[in-house]
This record gives sequence, structure tokens and C-alpha cells, in this order.
Amino acid sequence: MADLPFTLDQLRILKAIAAEGSFKRAADSLYVSQPAVSLQVQNLERQLDVPLFDRGGRRAQLTEAGHLLLSYGDRILSLCQETCRAIEDLQNLQGGTLIIGASQTTGTYLLPRMIGLFRQKYADVAVQLHVHSTRRTSWSVANGQVDLAIIGGEVPPELQDSLERVPYAEDELALIMPIYHPLASHDVIQREDLYKLHFIALDSQSTIRKVIDQVLTRSGIETRRLKIEMELNSIEAIKTAVQSGLGVAFVSNSAIEKELQMGVLHRAKIDSVVVHRTLSVIFNPNRYRSKAAAAFTSEILPQFTNLPLNFQSAGANKASSEKTSPDKNGSKPASPSEPCPSPTP
Repeated sequence: MADLPFTLDQLRILKAIAAEGSFKRAADSLYVSQPAVSLQVQNLERQLDVPLFDRGGRRAQLTEAGHLLLSYGDRILSLCQETCRAIEDLQNLQGGTLIIGASQTTGTYLLPRMIGLFRQKYADVAVQLHVHSTRRTSWSVANGQVDLAIIGGEVPPELQDSLERVPYAEDELALIMPIYHPLASHDVIQREDLYKLHFIALDSQSTIRKVIDQVLTRSGIETRRLKIEMELNSIEAIKTAVQSGLGVAFVSNSAIEKELQMGVLHRAKIDSVVVHRTLSVIFNPNRYRSKAAAAFTSEILPQFTNLPLNFQSAGANKASSEKTSPDKNGSKPASPSEPCPSPTP
């Protein structure tokens, strides 16, 4: 083929249709007309001489050729985005974008303070914060959608060889209760007291809930004997429920600083038990490391940690051709972020 049979706009349209499930919703998401999207797909199929969608059902389904093109298209678009950001970086922190990922608790209570301090020093750098599960955040870092992330859970096994993981801080998980609770007059309670309490907890599948259960089990506490009276889906909801006298809960110390200062919650310690988890910074050493990311790593992160940090490879401004080319083992990447050009079908 003398000329490429597709354009970046066509790859973006293919990705949007696959994500949205229909030509109309894809057109809406790209702010173009549906006829324009249909025309681009028809041109793409004609240029490749293969059908990309099975149009027999109500939802636009990719054919085998469509899935193959989408897989390679994701990687192409990811490299386009990386290229745009590398060029922006030439302005020496007088512009560009820093994208940070985080799991729920760190993203809600820790990262906003870090970003505020960073913005005071580098007001011209746009900062994005993506808060998702540890697994999704890890994939975003691996694919170059996110520069770096702070997580509290484990990196998925399939990504452990491609991501750098640096222990960042020890985050204690505190037992909180209403200030008028009978045990609130005690700074330290006994293990057996836990089995008499009514707990409010996050969903059993959440990362923090699993960490708490693991630490309690290692400390000799039988988690199956804990009375979980209510499960909520956010830390804020749990704190409000505890303040209202509905039960007690384990939450991160970073999530209750304001409430402790205001005196609306009581933090109790358990005799001979310290419930904590290790927060980690993750990044992809084989992706381009922007000056903004290097500045955040070297200037901001050390101010919010209680551990010695070692980011030897965090400042490496290089990309590995082996890592960014199609995987030899055939593994399927997650969807990358959008490239710089706007679609002009």
C-alpha cells in the first residue's frame, strides 16, 4: 500500500462507534452529524476492502476485521496523544497538561491538596485528576492515558512487569464512632469490643474493604464475627452515617482530618492492633515522562509522604519502541485517551 488506507479521524470514529454502540451516539459524542460518521465508515471499509461492522442487529457490532483495526487504532491514537504532549513540553512548563490518576480515597482527600500546591507553582500547566478503581487506574497509566497515579490497592498481575511501583506512604485506617458512643470515652478499646459494635462499611468488593479485612485477619480479628449493619458506596456517606449514630466504621485518617478538628467524630484505637495500608505511586517507565510530571514527582510528592522516596526512573524522558509497538504476545490494550486533532469527517 503506497498510502495509508485510513486517517486518524476515521480511527477516532471507529473507536467512538465501538464505545457508544451506535453511529448516532458516536456522532453525538464527536459533535458531528450522523451522515458524516456513516460516510467516513463507508469510505474506510471501501479503502480497506473489508466490512468493519455487522449491521444486522440494533447495536453496531464490530466484525473480526473491525476488532483488529480497533486494537491497532487504539495504539496509534495513544502515540499521537503522547507525541502532542511531548511537543507541548518543549515550552518548559509554560503550558501543557499533567494527568494524575488515583483510587477513590486518595483521589478525594489527598490529591486535591497536592494539585493545589502544584498549581501555585505552575499556574500555566493544566492538571487533570482521574479518580477510578485501582485496576482501571493502573491500565490508564500503562496505556499512557495518565502520567502517574497514587493507589492503595495492588497493581493487576498482568501489569506488574510493565509498571514501576514505588511505596509512597503508610495510610492508617482509623476506627471512628459517634462522639456520644459509650466507648468514645476510651482512647483504646479491646479486640473483643469490636464484635459488639455495629459496623458501617464499603461494599465488600471495594479495595479498601478488602485491605481492612486482610489487616484485621492478620491481627487475629475474626472479620466474619463483625456485625456489618449497613454497606454504603462512599466514604462521605459512611462518615455522615457514623455522625448520625448509625454505627462505627474504618476509614482512612486522611478522610477524617476535618471532622476530628471539628470534634464531630471520635477516633478510637484498638489495643495492639494498627490497621494500615501502603499507598504507592505507579508510572510507566517506558512512556514519555513530561517535565510537569517530573516536577510533580520531585517537588510535590515528597511534601505529603512519611516514607523515603526513590524515583530513579521516574524522570526518564524516553519511550520504548518495544513497549509501544503492538505486543508480541497479542495482549489487548485498554482504550487510550483521545489524540489532539479534532474529527473533521
